[in-house]
Amino acid sequence: MSADNITTEAEDRMEKAIEHLKHNLSGIRTGRANPGLVDSLRVEVYGSLQPIKQIASVSVPEPTQLLIRPYDTGAIKDIEKAIVASDLGMAPQSDGRVIRLNVPALSTEVRKKLVSRIKELSEEAKVSIRNVRRDSNKSAETAEKNKEIGEDIRDDIKNEVQELTKKFEEKVAELAKTRETEVMEG
Repeated sequence: MSADNITTEAEDRMEKAIEHLKHNLSGIRTGRANPGLVDSLRVEVYGSLQPIKQIASVSVPEPTQLLIRPYDTGAIKDIEKAIVASDLGMAPQSDGRVIRLNVPALSTEVRKKLVSRIKELSEEAKVSIRNVRRDSNKSAETAEKNKEIGEDIRDDIKNEVQELTKKFEEKVAELAKTRETEVMEG
């Protein structure tokens, strides 16, 4: 494996860890309504589990309310059942055409739990990034053992991968801090 391939692959994998973290953080509740709150919701409809986005549009008409508009109004009862069964902690209100979800204000205790969850998710992302660093360093050492690259290039790769690791860990910390602030302000 060439030096460029090792560093490019490392950067790609670290970028994926950041995207995964962003996705996970979007599902964490703040005091405001956000369509990401129901992204993980699966609804049993038409004989199989479907993501909510495939069977309904989700919008935010007010800062504390989600509006779910099913493409097929026959699926309203199924969507309501999925919301009640989920751990969202919100009661669906339906008028037969749309479902409204009021996002309740968060207590201080709940906010602290959410902040600790954010820290867990950010630590998982950092571990993932460090695993990429470890794999890249192993690839560089293997390439050097196989006489594909020299010692100097191997060391250059390790230094470059370390710089990438620092850069991506800083991104993780920045994302986590931003989300913590949003949760605490609510």
